[in-house]
Amino acid sequence: MSDTRYLPVPDGLGGERADAGVAKLLGLSRSASADIIEAGGVTLSGKALSKSDRLVGGEMLEIVLPEPKNPLEIVPVVVDDFRIVYEDDDIVVIDKPAGMAAHPSVGWSGPTVVGALVAAGVKITTSGASERQGIVQRLDVGTTGLMTIAKSELAYSRLKQAFRDRTVHKVYHAIVQGHPDPSSGTIDAPIARHPKAEFKFTVANDGKPSVTHYETLEAFPSASLLEIVLETGRTHQIRVHFSVFKHPLLGDTMYGADPKLAAKMGIEHQWLHATRLSFEHPISAMKVEFESPYPAELEAVLERLGNQH
Repeated sequence: MSDTRYLPVPDGLGGERADAGVAKLLGLSRSASADIIEAGGVTLSGKALSKSDRLVGGEMLEIVLPEPKNPLEIVPVVVDDFRIVYEDDDIVVIDKPAGMAAHPSVGWSGPTVVGALVAAGVKITTSGASERQGIVQRLDVGTTGLMTIAKSELAYSRLKQAFRDRTVHKVYHAIVQGHPDPSSGTIDAPIARHPKAEFKFTVANDGKPSVTHYETLEAFPSASLLEIVLETGRTHQIRVHFSVFKHPLLGDTMYGADPKLAAKMGIEHQWLHATRLSFEHPISAMKVEFESPYPAELEAVLERLGNQH
């Protein structure tokens, strides 16, 4: 069986190579996207695209996804830069690199946090779907940084409740294009699924309440480094809010970032890092706090921005 999807090319992906653009549209690894294209699975007006063809904003692509034999199989995999920050009998906190999904899903063939934990010998004993065991929060594939996973059933139920009650303190750093005005503030705008683009979200009156607090840490000629505290945790929340605010995250071409600036700065995904995480331990009730430095790739982008004149 196969899965056929019809997706418009966002203007931000105009000019991208087909393999890179389709990867971003579908949330796939670039190699998985290339495999689909090479199999003739991406067509425009009945003509199959090649990997190196350039996308044009507004085009409607027909994409035929092959059905994996078992899309939700957990594949143990050792991933460079994947780091276990803390572990006890009930929780594990990890530092996630870019290019890694939280758990297996249909259409994703790259590495996952769940698979990396299996490879590291971490035992998860929570109930529910096996491919999502222990997952109480998610980070997007292109987002780096801290993420907590429950190892025991009691920790899982208490952490899920803590996230619902908004008692988990999550701090992100992001680079956005331009200079937000005001330089610090709050974006309070409900988020819903995008009506025309699968895998995307947008601000909509009938969406779920979504609140993002931000503060500018440093301004560069073409961009700003922000510290962001999430009050809610909607899918793509930071990316959507700053896109609608006309300051998309650097490298986030799916949400309107300038692909030329991203290429100049050497980044192929959004510059977004989960830098601090604190919460009440679900078993001991002690406050636990974790911090993650920027990965080398994001540091290099900061350096290039600082050298702009």
